[in-house]
Amino acid sequence: MTGNRPTIERDVPLADREQERKVRRTVALGWPALRLLAGSWRLTVLGGEPVARLRARRQPIILACWHGQLLPLMWHHRGEGVNVLISEHRDGEIVARVAQRLGFVTVRGSTSRGGGRALLALSRLLGEGRDVAITPDGPRGPAHVYAPGALIAAQRSGAPVVPVAMAVDRAWRLRSWDRFTVPKPFARITVAYGEPTWVEAKDARGAAAEVGRFSELQMAATRLAERGR
Repeated sequence: MTGNRPTIERDVPLADREQERKVRRTVALGWPALRLLAGSWRLTVLGGEPVARLRARRQPIILACWHGQLLPLMWHHRGEGVNVLISEHRDGEIVARVAQRLGFVTVRGSTSRGGGRALLALSRLLGEGRDVAITPDGPRGPAHVYAPGALIAAQRSGAPVVPVAMAVDRAWRLRSWDRFTVPKPFARITVAYGEPTWVEAKDARGAAAEVGRFSELQMAATRLAERGR
């Protein structure tokens, strides 16, 4: 009898079972440390009023942030029930488990690799009135290069894209493609939002052609966060 406890099937390959155990150990040990660390961060928010107004009108939005800034921004938006797109790759599994503990609903997949299923899921969620978060340079980069997936979802759903960025006075940065940022204890973090912006195109190809405009909006939010640091 196992009751409601999760089990590992015997026919699962050994490597996968070991990976699952590793993920569980990492999350079990890392979650208390993250709560302690993030509880010491001091946040300042710039430009959040338009987001609050849209939510008051029950307008679903697409929050767009760079992949390397995901951790502190997820902490800032914890408990809001935002649907976040996270890669199905093994590297994304730990991020997905942490996101779930922070109150996010995880959508597994990518808008850049076999992204049709992920785009359909995001469009459906937005159509149901739910907020979505996407990293337009994820899941594997290049860093700060804006892929069109978020814009295609915006065009299909009619939801605005809200660029959000952060800057921090001191942090650890991992040796990963995105220089994944982990703010240090008592770090001062500035979170900045750009103006909610709608895709003007009438089809997916036209939406993809607007990448340059939305990339600049994302970089403008990054500059605003850095000025407020």
